[in-house]
Amino acid sequence: MDSVLINAQLSIPRDELQFTAACSGGPGGQHVNKVATSVTLVFDVGLSPSLSDAQRARIQDKLATRIGRDGTLRLTARDTRSQAANKELVIKRFAELLAEALKVPKPRRKTRPSLGSKLRRLDTKKQRASLKKDRGKVGPDDG
Repeated sequence: MDSVLINAQLSIPRDELQFTAACSGGPGGQHVNKVATSVTLVFDVGLSPSLSDAQRARIQDKLATRIGRDGTLRLTARDTRSQAANKELVIKRFAELLAEALKVPKPRRKTRPSLGSKLRRLDTKKQRASLKKDRGKVGPDDG
């Protein structure tokens, strides 16, 4: 697989992604101290030729808290004991993150409450009001 499919309009070549491996903590005992299984993916959002200006602006807006000052997006996976599995996991997370950031929300149409819903609300309010009004009344037998 030479590119990462983000959505129907976008796929990013793998040569735009940089990977670094490091030793990670967690389960694995002595194995953890010997093998670099944690994988970090680095993607330069600002300089990527695969992104259109609109896509770049949308990603930078939606993922502003995750993009560093240098304009790169960094994701890390250290869930498994295998470097290859962590690499595939971080690529999957990257694709999901970008696909979610590029989704354009459906515009909200203004609607008005229906007559029935207004009447039901007013009826409920009247019932509550009468219930509260009757709470303080003392009947003729109560003394």
